[in-house]
Amino acid sequence: MSVTGVLELWWTVPAAVALLGYGMSLAGLTRTQRAVWVTARIVEVGRLAHGDSRQGGIPVTVAFRNPVTGAESRLANTGKHGDSVEEAWVGRELAVRHPRGRPDLFRIVVPVAGRRSGRGGPDCAVALLLVGLVIHAIVLWGYPWALLGFGALVTAAAAASRDIRDARARDARLASGAAVPARVVAVTKDVYTDADGDEFVSHTPVIAFTTAEGTDVTVLAEHGVTDPAGSLGRELTVHYCPADPTVYTPDRAADRRSNRRTVAAIVVLLVLGSASTATGALTLWWRTR
Repeated sequence: MSVTGVLELWWTVPAAVALLGYGMSLAGLTRTQRAVWVTARIVEVGRLAHGDSRQGGIPVTVAFRNPVTGAESRLANTGKHGDSVEEAWVGRELAVRHPRGRPDLFRIVVPVAGRRSGRGGPDCAVALLLVGLVIHAIVLWGYPWALLGFGALVTAAAAASRDIRDARARDARLASGAAVPARVVAVTKDVYTDADGDEFVSHTPVIAFTTAEGTDVTVLAEHGVTDPAGSLGRELTVHYCPADPTVYTPDRAADRRSNRRTVAAIVVLLVLGSASTATGALTLWWRTR
């Protein structure tokens, strides 16, 4: 077989990865499915010192029980223990997974939705396959397939997105929430280097507040605080959802504007994707007349 013939079979690789992944998921053989999943509870919240890195999140100690033996493990999330915790309070429940018999290798999973099935890898392979097929069609049959193929993919992705529902739900939860005083107790500092070797510094305020229900909450606030580098000690008002303090904002007006931008962006993608798909389809129809 010629080199060209081999290259034309590129699609078999992502297709095989997707089929293998979905097969393992159906059989319950993926690593996440074979792991032990438990609900952990934060029993201690540590403090991030001013100038610390935010990479590990808020230091916490979690407690969870072995579902077979009932033995309790109390372990800190320092080191490589899954997702970082960016909103912490004593009593918060978190999803945790670990290999059977090795609770010390636990990993925090935030959020947990869609991550227990083990289909993340094959879903990515399918996405790559679809994009590759559109590019392949463009090379073989011309630009109308770019309009049709990518327009259809953008439309499908925008239609399947939860961003609009999540933005509206967040706005509703904050609108019916409460407001309490808060304070910036530390500011993290992280230095990054870009591809050109230039360094830039990122600062994230650490905010502490007590809910109206008496729960002490510590959060890493990526948004809503102006001049984060100089915000240490600043007094703020935090709006939060009493049922879920992970839904909060130090700037209610800015949060509403962000939600509106999210909704507008998805609507624009739907319109552009639909227009591109229709234009591509009409162009192909005109060519075949």
